[in-house]
This record gives sequence, C-alpha cells and structure tokens, in this order.
Amino acid sequence: MSITRRDFLKIAAVTGGVAVAGTPVVKSVLALGKKPVSLPQYVPTTCEMCFWRCGVIAKVVDGKVVKLDGNPIHPNSRGKLCARGHGGIGLLYDPDRLKTPLINTGSRGEGKFKKVSWDEALGYVADKMEKIKEKYGAESIALLTHGTISTYFIHLLQAFGSPNFAFPSFALCRGARDTAFEITFGEAVGNPERVDIQNSKVIVLIGSHLGENAHNSQCQEFAEAVGKGAIVIVVDPRFSTAAGKAKYWLPIKPATDLALLLSWINVIINEGLYDKEYVAKYTVGFNEVANAVREYTPEWAEKETDIPASLIIETARIMGKNKPSVLIHPGRHTAWYSDNVQRQRAVAILTALLGAYGRPGGIYLNPKKKLEPVFLSDKDYPDHQKPEIHKGNYPFAGEEGLTHAIVKTTLTEQPYPIKGWFTTGINIIKAMPNQRDTLKAIQKLELLVAVDMMPYDGVILADVVLPECTYLERHDDLFTVKERAFGISIRQPVVQPMYDTKPGWWIAKELGKRLGLEDHFPWNTFEDFLKMKCETWGIDYSELTKKGYISFPESEKPYISADNEPKFKTPSGKIELYSKELKDKGFDPVPKYTRHEQPPEGWFRLIYGRSPVHTFSRTTNNPSLWELMEENTAWVNAKVAKRKGLKNGEYIVLINQDGVKSNKVRIKITERIRPDCIYLVHGFSSTSKLLRKAYLRGADDQQLITRYDIDPIAGTVGMRVNFVKIAKEV
Repeated sequence: MSITRRDFLKIAAVTGGVAVAGTPVVKSVLALGKKPVSLPQYVPTTCEMCFWRCGVIAKVVDGKVVKLDGNPIHPNSRGKLCARGHGGIGLLYDPDRLKTPLINTGSRGEGKFKKVSWDEALGYVADKMEKIKEKYGAESIALLTHGTISTYFIHLLQAFGSPNFAFPSFALCRGARDTAFEITFGEAVGNPERVDIQNSKVIVLIGSHLGENAHNSQCQEFAEAVGKGAIVIVVDPRFSTAAGKAKYWLPIKPATDLALLLSWINVIINEGLYDKEYVAKYTVGFNEVANAVREYTPEWAEKETDIPASLIIETARIMGKNKPSVLIHPGRHTAWYSDNVQRQRAVAILTALLGAYGRPGGIYLNPKKKLEPVFLSDKDYPDHQKPEIHKGNYPFAGEEGLTHAIVKTTLTEQPYPIKGWFTTGINIIKAMPNQRDTLKAIQKLELLVAVDMMPYDGVILADVVLPECTYLERHDDLFTVKERAFGISIRQPVVQPMYDTKPGWWIAKELGKRLGLEDHFPWNTFEDFLKMKCETWGIDYSELTKKGYISFPESEKPYISADNEPKFKTPSGKIELYSKELKDKGFDPVPKYTRHEQPPEGWFRLIYGRSPVHTFSRTTNNPSLWELMEENTAWVNAKVAKRKGLKNGEYIVLINQDGVKSNKVRIKITERIRPDCIYLVHGFSSTSKLLRKAYLRGADDQQLITRYDIDPIAGTVGMRVNFVKIAKEV
C-alpha cells in the first residue's frame, strides 16, 4: 500500500487541515521491507522571501524541508509561488548562514569576529546601551529596520525611551505613493496595493515592472487580464517584460513622467472623457485642476517626453473610453526625483477623474473589518526627553520615518548625537544612497548591532551580530491581509531553528530583560501571545495553524454601490483633486511640472530595477536562486555600443559623475533601452567575503548613487539623478 501526496492532502482536508510542526502531528510509519518510512508533514506558514508574504505550505520529511508550495486558500499566493518563494529552502540551508552570535575583534568592516554565547553577546549590547543612555540619553540609539522583526525591536526601542526608528521602505520605495494617495483619498493604496487588475480593461504601468518584480498575485492577475484582452500601456525608458505584453510602449525620456501625466489629464478634461457624475459626487477641486493643466498640452508634452503628441492623445482617449475599468498602477518604488509626491498625486488625480477608485478594474476599496488592537504589552512607554529626529523637517513624512534623516543626524550630531544603531532585517549598505555618508556615520557610532540571517555587507560592519533564524524556523506576529476580503495569516515554525540562531521576538525579549524592561514582554513564548491575540479576535487558533489563513468573506465589499458608499478621510470628506492641505503647508495644491537635469553628452542616466528571481541583495547568495542569476548585466543601447566599439558579453566598468567606479560588469547590448540610459538590476556585487557566491559578482548600482534629491513634501529620496559613463574593463 502507498499513499500519494494528493491522497494525503485529501485526508488532511477531511480532518480539518494539514499537519503542523509544534502541534500533535499526523504521522504514520509504513513498513517497506525492513526500512521504516515516515509520511511527509505539510505545514502552512507565511513566506518572507519578499514583502508580499504569500501563504506557503512546506513539505517536511524527517525534519527536513524538501519542497515549498503556495497555499491555495491564501489570496497573495493562490496556490503558486515565485522563484524567490521556492528559494526559501536555499535560505534555510545556505552554508553561509550566520550560525552563532559574534563580537567584532577588529576594526569595523574588517570582518574579524569571535564566536560568543547569547548571554555574552546580549550582555555586551545591554551594557553599551545603558552607557549611551547615561551619557547622551535614550534617544541617541536609533533603529533602521525592515520586515516582521521590526515589530519587536520598535517595541524594545520605545520601551527603552527612544522614538527614533525608520524603515527604508518609506523614503526609498513607497512613501511618495502612500503620501500622495493619503492626501488625495484619505488613505494609502495598501500593501500589497488594492489594484483590481483581473477586471481591468486598460492597465497603465508607469515604471512598474510587473513580471520582473514577481509580485505573485498581481502577476497572476496581470496574465489573466492580458488573456482576456486588456489593453496594456507601458511607460518606461526600457522595454520591460511587461512592455512585451503591451499594445503601447512609450519609451519616455526619464524625469519627464509628470509632464506625460499632466498632459493626459489635459486631454481627459478638454475632451470631456472624465467621469462627470463621479467627479461631481465624490471630488472637490475639479475647476482648479482644469485651469492648472491648460498649459500642459500634448504638443508641449511631446517636447518634454519624446512621446509624440498623437500617441499621448490616443492613449488618453483609450483610457477615457474604457473608464472606469482603468488601472493607473500606483507603483511601489516611486523614489525617483525631487517631485515624487506630486508625480504620484497626478496618478491619483487621473484615477479619480476616470472614476476608477472603488470601481471594477481600478483600485478597489479597503475590506471592512474591525479588530480590537492587541499590543505586545499593556505597559506604557516612557516619555522621550528629546524631540524625535526620524521624520526630519518634512510635514508629510510618515510614521515609518526616514532612514536618511537618522544618517544625517548621526553625521552632524544635530539636534543631538546619535551614538548607537540597531539594524534589523536590512542590508544598510545596499539600501541607502551615498554609501560614503553611511560609512562615515557608522564610524561615529559607539555601538552598531546587526540582527539578521546572513552576513550581508552591512552586517560585517557591526560590533555585535545577533543571528536570527529564518522564517521557516520561527513564529512571528499575525499578518492582516487586506485583499478583496480581510484575512489573517500565520507564520509558524516548519522545522526547529538550526545552529545557535534565535527568533527575532526572543532576541528582543531577552535583551529587554537585561535592560530591566521585563514588564514590556509579559508573555513566555510568542505562541502564547498569538493565542491570546486570536482569543481576543474570536479566531480559532488551532484552525489557523492547520489552514495557515482564515478569511472573513463578509468583509468583501470592493466596489462603490448604493449600500457601500465610500468614506474619504480627507479634510473635505471627498477626493481632493485640489489639496488645501498642501497649500496650507506651502506646496502646490495641484501638481506643477518641473524640469530635471538631463545627462550631458557622452553620459547616461543610471536606472535600476528588479529581477524576478532575486529580492535585491538579500538573495544574491541564495544557492537556489544564484544558479538562476549569478550576476547582473549593464543594459546599453545597441547604437551606443556600436559607436563605442563594445561587444555583447564583454566586461565594462561604469564611472559616475563623482568619479566612483563600479566593479566589472558584463554588457548587454540591446535595442530595448533608450540611448540616454544604462540599466542595472539592483543588489549585486556584495563586498562581504562571507557571502561566497555573491562576493563582487556584477556591479552595485547603489555604489554609483552618490547623489540624491529629497522631496520636500514627505522627505522621500530621489535616486535616479546619477549619470554614468562607460569604460572598458582593464
């Protein structure tokens, strides 16, 4: 007798779920001759190979993970995983993983460490923190963080008395988008974005690389929409994967995207293609917008963007005729220039004019579900004695803070010194512009603690390294999933932690003990906290562990209807095409176009993006994914390459306007990029010798980003302002 995987899953479904590590496990031993064989366990959890957090079902045989699949009931995965999701096994079994706590014995960056116990490492950190607090104040310790580990270390930092934490994801990625949509609609567009791709008749992608970013559920919906005949318009200086599915590729001159958007708005309004009833009912400021965009004609925009006026008009008419089922994708990495928020405001305004917010095929409404807040502890945080610096002087900076504001304060020591950094789940060297400033700031620190799974570039600069176990080896906080319906997803251990690694919650809790903050961590294990949270919310914890995801179908109300009218949390209670809130802060209430510097003769604008098989620098050493892409290439226009006598596949180096040279990188000669641009996939050329596969492979785009612009509205960083030239590798 034998039981197939399909048979086993059928049995699991009948019995209420799949087997879960850490709970009574469904296990059977069959006698095949004299050798006993264990049936596999199928354990649901939540992926953390990127921020999409897909539902995963891990196949575990004799304590080893042998396969990962998408959880079919989780809306972010829908039964499928991308290459990075499958690479979770590579992360788990990467021989270069951090295996034990380390204390630096050499100079910063030298990579000389001694192995120590957890007690010694945590005692060292706590002692340093107390000394910094006594000398400078608790606020002089800051946290630069990303991922789910942020929950525990923000809690620890605030309990210690510091408000200074920041996520690179705000300033360097989606902050401008979220700010723009909050100003316009009263709320952000979601994470993942609430885009109704599967019902779109027209999909407009402005520098949004579906198919290369591997955002799982969106890529699936994009394929479905294309299969149903959706018209795709791609605005990008590079012929991306998505452009290969498009009816229109608009190879725009970089830094002129706002000109195109304002011109589209001009056509939509002048030709009466906007949704008049929707605009009248739900918006304010239409007349002000109409007056403001009069000067932005298609003929004017042609001179700015290199897009023919006739094509601007044609694509605008296609949007207008297919309203409201039009998705102007809000994108994610929107930190390009100094007008990031206003560019995204134009996206939001165009969406509203087409009546596409809260309508099928556009951006759907937030699912309606209220849950009582459950905090890690009921104990209040102490009041900080000094002003917070993590938002800088930017009136619309988000609660997530600005990483570059912390770096600047560390360098200048104004308004007070920052003397300690924690970095958790972030490769600080690859995540920040102007690496030279970051390195100078680090040299001014009295304590740098890195909590991570791999010895990334930023980790080897630390005084103390605390090894976190991988997402397949730990519990984390419950995830609220806001797709069309509201849901809850769990992360739970699939296998026990390998080596001497610990979950992030344990590290924060144990460090809290040594700092006298035990009352802020009242639970013994994090599973105890999760059970209490489920009890508060009326969720069956046992069911959640078996299924991995629980949905609340009654919360699914994605579209505006007579019994589902939207509520806009703006000052006016309506969609604000014209923003008095911006005007009151001294900014343009309707976006205005500003010209940006273009590359001089013989120079190229450096643009960058993603690979579908890598999550930036965090996976370039992953054994599974490294085989799929070992290094990046520099995309160079074919005419440029011919003029310079370059051959496809040869190594070159790139030199930026400040004289910084890249590592050698292979050239990819192609007609799929404008002649004034060079493109790199981000995250390569690690400087950590402890990453044996990724060390110095390819070119580091971040190394070449020595200049950046700051958006004055939200403090977001514009990194596409660097120019490079080509030199042959010697």
